[in-house]
Order: sequence, then structure tokens, then C-alpha cells
Amino acid sequence: MTRIFTAILFLFLFGTRAVFAQQEAGVWVQVEARPSLSQAQERAQAYASLLPDVNGFRLNSGWYAIVIGPYLRADAEQVLRVYRAEGQIPSDSYIAFSNNFGPQFWPVSSTSQDLAAVEPPTTAAPEQPATGLTPQTSDETRAQALQSERLLSAQDRRALQTALQAAGFYNSTIDGAFGQGTRRSMADWQRFNGFEATGVLTTAQRTTLMDDYNAPLISVGMARHSDPQAGIDLDLPLSAVAFDRYEAPFAHFNSASDLNAKALLISQEGDKNTLRALYEVMQSLEIVPLDGPRQLRGDRFTLEGRGNGIVSYTEAKLQDGQIKGFTLVWPDGDEARRARVLAAMKASFSTNDAVLDASASAEAEQRIDLISGLQLRKPRLSRSGFFADANGTILTVTEATDMCTRLTLDGDQELQVAWTDVDLGVAVLRPKTTLAPLNVAEFNKATPRIQTEVAVSGFSYEGALGAPTLTYGQIADVRGLNGEEGVKRLALAALPGDAGGPIFDTSGQVVGMLLPTPADGRTLPASVSLAATAARLGEILDKAGVAGQAGQSTGQVSPNELNRRATGMTVLVHCWD
Repeated sequence: MTRIFTAILFLFLFGTRAVFAQQEAGVWVQVEARPSLSQAQERAQAYASLLPDVNGFRLNSGWYAIVIGPYLRADAEQVLRVYRAEGQIPSDSYIAFSNNFGPQFWPVSSTSQDLAAVEPPTTAAPEQPATGLTPQTSDETRAQALQSERLLSAQDRRALQTALQAAGFYNSTIDGAFGQGTRRSMADWQRFNGFEATGVLTTAQRTTLMDDYNAPLISVGMARHSDPQAGIDLDLPLSAVAFDRYEAPFAHFNSASDLNAKALLISQEGDKNTLRALYEVMQSLEIVPLDGPRQLRGDRFTLEGRGNGIVSYTEAKLQDGQIKGFTLVWPDGDEARRARVLAAMKASFSTNDAVLDASASAEAEQRIDLISGLQLRKPRLSRSGFFADANGTILTVTEATDMCTRLTLDGDQELQVAWTDVDLGVAVLRPKTTLAPLNVAEFNKATPRIQTEVAVSGFSYEGALGAPTLTYGQIADVRGLNGEEGVKRLALAALPGDAGGPIFDTSGQVVGMLLPTPADGRTLPASVSLAATAARLGEILDKAGVAGQAGQSTGQVSPNELNRRATGMTVLVHCWD
């Protein structure tokens, strides 16, 4: 009832203003766009049964838009705001302008001249992807259709079979030969689309079929792009991406619409070592998710990745001392259109002798987490850990392993969970390939005395410094905050990245492991930290089938020696989504 009242109220309030807008350059609220006229008419009829001022126009791209209006700009924004809030129109509806519209198709009895606010575009529509078929609106007899069909090239004939196959009417070989199977498919397509089933497509029908097939490319403005600096020519979705900048070896194309697609052109001088280095670097980037096939073979490589809401594809080839290629990044869930766009980019890719200057955009923003303007892939969380035996077994905190799809050591070595103590929050990790640690923890399981000097070794800044740091403090209590055994309290100001790091006494032996700050809704003073005792860590290692190494009392070690032991023993554990 509320929605009905709102529609009536809008009709009264904006009806006269919509008429007034017809005398000026009105604006519209675009609610949908459909690739075919029949789909668009069906949706326009559905909207018109619920809302006033529903119209439909063919877009310059070849699609068909359903719009509400025309209104003055302020009224259109209010209509957009209210209808969105009520769920009457999609949340991605937006303000549109008359110069984007061609002929009107809804209401059926209207023409574009009926609304003065709507003017057909005065400039030519953008060039569409080539189909090899010349549009013709006049009807043809079967004999005339056969005659025009004879003028088609072999490529045109294969294209028609491909389009029929994509539409679900043809399932045989794409050979360009119009035998009985192809004729039957054409007749089925004609019958489905309301034409006389002659088995021979007229010129206009061939154009309609190819327009429907190319609708995914038309919708993203697929067109030829030439980059003289990079020495690359190819078809790009230029309504979805737009050139942004050069940062060698890449030409960056950022998103130009709400599709959030991106593209890169790759152009640099180099050899096989350069190609391999590029292959490795690309896999460290955020735009190349971890899951997906990848292959480096001889003078070329390909990378595919799916994850975090995107699908990424990269290819590059070394030829005559130059590496050329491209990357396409597309939103997940739009696979049919992505596949068409990618196939068009691959088929159209060509190069010349030009190559991007290695100093291109040398003044671009510099950050350690950027490579040529591209964000390095970051783990969801990073915590410290340390080697507990000579085989590379690692002790860390369960905080570093919870809800992770992948665990790595210092970014590349794969790890797997061998044992966890959920109550204490300690995890035992094993590398998938055997490691040879520089140093291994030597545990001192004796109960330390209160106010004993200790130091925790950890990656306080989660890897930003590239090496662990030592943070000094004292043992404040040999039990936890609630008197629990197996935990001791430290007077030590640690950071989140330090959690999982080993705690050393003055003799360089490990007397515990730093635990994360309790997440129980309370905030502890900055100088209060908690640690698992060496004795409790020994019990956990026993359950995991690992023999920890007992320490030998050697007296106090120098700061340099302590730092050497800590650096060779402490590791950075990454948790990846």
C-alpha cells in the first residue's frame, strides 16, 4: 500500500514537472538495459505496470535501456533516491541523459519525437565490433537471401555457425559449409525468433543473429586500441577500461565503469631471465589471485588466477629481445562475457618494434608494497613463530592459522598444521618440504624467577622491516592473570606481530612464547603481555611427535649473540585468504 501511495504521489507531484521537462533537456532514471528488444519490451512492460513515466530507448551501444522520466535534474535525483529506498528499482540505477539514446521502443505507440526532452544523438554511433555482415533492414525473399548469402566469405560463414552454436541451435563442426545441419539450425533460430522458417537467413536476420552474439562485446565497447609507445595493438573493452598511465613495464588501464575491470599492456626489453623474473613478480601481485593454472615454457608464460572476487589472466611472450603481453582483470561471476572479451583480446593481439621506455613514469608514487604501480598481494594476517627442531618444525599462535586457505613461511614456503592446543592458543606447523634452520630453540623448562630480564624476538611490524626485532622486558608473574598454570605474565610492551615469537632469557635459552592479547572485551595496559611457558610448549611438541631440544646453561650471552640466535630462529608466518 505504501508503494502504491508513493507512486500516486509521484504522479501528482512530478507529472506536471515531467511535462515541463519535455520542453527542456530532461534527464532520466535508467533502471535496466537488455541486449535484445524482446527482453527489453518485456521488462519495460513489467515496470510500467508498477511505475509511471516508463520509457524505453535503444542505446548507442546496441542494447536497449528502460528509463523513467524525463524529469528536471533535481526531481530525477529524488525519484532515484525514493524508488531505490523502496526497492522499486535496482540499487545500481542511475541518472541518464538523452544524448545516450537512439530510437524509442516503449511505449509501443510512442516515437522519440513524442518527448521533446529526448533528442536522437547528432553524432554517429561508436564503431561496433566487425562482424563481416552488412546490416540491411529490408525484407528479402528466400531467393534473394540465398543470393546475398553467396557473397559471404568463409570467415563470415563460420562466424554465423559460431553464433548459432552460442545461441544453442547448432552443435556440429564450425566449417563454413551450410549443409542440412546448418540449414536446420537456421530454421530453428528463425522459428524461435518469430520469423518464417526458410532455413536461409536474410541479410537483416544475419545482422540480428550476429548482433545478439556480439552483445557481450558491444556492451563493454570492444574496439581496436593502438599504443605506439608500448608497440601493441589489440581490441580492448574501452567502455569498461580507460588508459590511466605508464609505469614501466606496464601501460595501466583502470576501470571506467561500475564493472571494475582492469587491463595492463606489458612491454619491455629483455631475455629469458627477464621473462622468468616477470613471471615470478606477476604472481606476487594482488591482481593475480593464488588459485589457477600457470605455466612458464621457453619464451612465453601464462597466468590465471581466481579469488577475492576477481578472475585474472596474463600472457607474455619473448621475441627478438622484447617481451610483450597483456593482463585482463575481470569481476568474478561474469564468466560468459569475460570469456568473449578475453578471446577477442587474444585473437587481435599484435606487436611492432616499439617498446615502452624503461623510465616511463619514473616519478610515480613509491611504496614498498607497490611494483610498477601494482599492489603486492598481502596476507590477511602475519604473526611470528620460531623453529622448534632441526627439521623446520615451527611453533606459533593459533591466531596465525585460523580460517586460512594457505599458510606460508616468509611468503613462499608452504606450511601445514600438525597440532593445535586451542585452549592455550598454540599451533605446531610443519613445512611441506624439509628446511634446514640456522638456529633451533633450546628450551629452559625451569620456572623462572619474577623480575628476571627477558626479550621477545618477533616481527613487530609484520614483515615491513624484513627481520625480527628484540623487545626487552621482565617476568612479572609466573602465572596468568587468573592464576592459570602454563602461562606467565610479562612486563613487556609488545605489538600484535610479535605474537608467536620466542622469549629468551639472558643465557639465550627459550623460556616461553608470546601469546596474543586476550580478545575478551578488555583492554590490558600496553606494558602487560602474556606468554606460554617452555614446559607447556614441551608438552605440546610431545603430542605433535616433535622432540624439543633442552638448553644447556652457559651463562649470560652478549646482545650480539642473542640477536644472532633470534634472527636465525624467528620466522614470519603468513595467513592467506
